[in-house]
Amino acid sequence: MSLRINDEAPNFTAETTHGTINFHEWIGDSWAILFSHPKDFTPVCTTELGYMAGLEQQFAARNCKVIGLSVDPVSDHARWAADIEETQGHKVNYPMIGDPELKVAKLYNMLPADAGDSSEGRTAAANATVRTVFIIGPDKKIKLMLSYPMSTGRNFDEILRVLDSMQLTAQHKVATPVNWKPGGDVIILPAVSDEEAKQRFPEGWKAPKPYLRIVPQPK
Repeated sequence: MSLRINDEAPNFTAETTHGTINFHEWIGDSWAILFSHPKDFTPVCTTELGYMAGLEQQFAARNCKVIGLSVDPVSDHARWAADIEETQGHKVNYPMIGDPELKVAKLYNMLPADAGDSSEGRTAAANATVRTVFIIGPDKKIKLMLSYPMSTGRNFDEILRVLDSMQLTAQHKVATPVNWKPGGDVIILPAVSDEEAKQRFPEGWKAPKPYLRIVPQPK
């Protein structure tokens, strides 16, 4: 069964570079980012893991944990982490899931059920679909899924921006318009009545259309 936004993120127990985790227990009351890789020692993923290591504290400041996954054993991850730090200048301190039996990749619909049960002998091209970023909320629901081709490095600044947007929605019942950046104007959710909006935004709003109510970003 395919996964969709607002589905519960499938739970699993797996070995990581930080030991054995139960995914839902590891998330706890935090937000979480799970981002996957088709194989260790691949060039684009090396740059991504390093950049994410540089952003980890920014995610932590937003109560968001970071965890990676690669379709290889944890023992390979440790050697790869040394290459990442050497070439990218950031140490990978977040956990990396080992998925040598392809269980998590299948659970998250990144590989088909008939893909086999071992990463051994598989090439990165065979695992090309294991390139998805998931943002998961404290309620363990999937909030975002974003998949990239192997040849295109992912934009983790965009993932940070999306997290800011979703956390604003969760706290203030607003949505963010096209190309929004933190500090920009936001939109009152359609589910919020004008009466409720007056209580939440007593200084009023601009409404070029009744369904388009624009206010400064709440602090």
